[in-house]
Amino acid sequence: MEFKNKTVFITGAAKGQGRGVALAFAKEGANIIAFDLGKKIEYPAYNHACSEDLIKLKEEVEALGAEIEICAGDVRNAEEVKAAADKGAARFGGIDILFNNAGICAYALSWEMTENEWDTMIDINLKGAWLVSKYVIPYMIKQKSGVIINNSSIGGLRGMNRLSHYAASKFGMIGLTKSQAIELAPYNIRVVSIHPTGVNTPMNDGLAEMEGATPIEIAERSAGNLIPVPWIEVEDVANSVLFLASDKARYITGSQFVLDAGLLTR
Repeated sequence: MEFKNKTVFITGAAKGQGRGVALAFAKEGANIIAFDLGKKIEYPAYNHACSEDLIKLKEEVEALGAEIEICAGDVRNAEEVKAAADKGAARFGGIDILFNNAGICAYALSWEMTENEWDTMIDINLKGAWLVSKYVIPYMIKQKSGVIINNSSIGGLRGMNRLSHYAASKFGMIGLTKSQAIELAPYNIRVVSIHPTGVNTPMNDGLAEMEGATPIEIAERSAGNLIPVPWIEVEDVANSVLFLASDKARYITGSQFVLDAGLLTR
């Protein structure tokens, strides 16, 4: 098991891509610090809490023989983020890998969205990634090693209709990734971003409900991939994250890893 005794901090861990990545690392023997919402936030297509899902994830990880610390909190809340990082690091002796995955998505024209819709998108998707890294990085510096993987999107590499706030947050993650890669290189810490096309997760259900469509209709409407799939699966994201976190990717830092079934070639 390549990640035996390594500790992975995952945000947005209770569902979707975060859950898939947590289980993939657990199968490889890693310790998991799982961070996700404990209470509802009011936002289009994303009005749910994840406490019960965190408990289910704990049961699944432990069934695989791995250890897990679950922490309910909001990536916008510095106290909750710091408490999770400190608690997980104290239990497992440090933090080796960070997967900044927590994020939301909702449709709105740039001139019609509210300030709250803009601020909430930016705060969760971009500020959240910075805030979590702020409290995880000191543990990596102390051990002079680590990998930070920021989950951006194809929306961080192109414009998107009715998703200007989402695209802005994901473009911002590239700047964060490249800047931290420069800052952290002297400490043997790598920082990369991944850019998936649409992923088959429960978030699609909320987006489809907003549009009065089915999830598959939403996927097919927005795909345009060269490889004819409406979306990629969580396992595809998890496999990419495991590779980037491994020693096989030891010279990859400050880069953007695109997982788009050929969409951006068009």
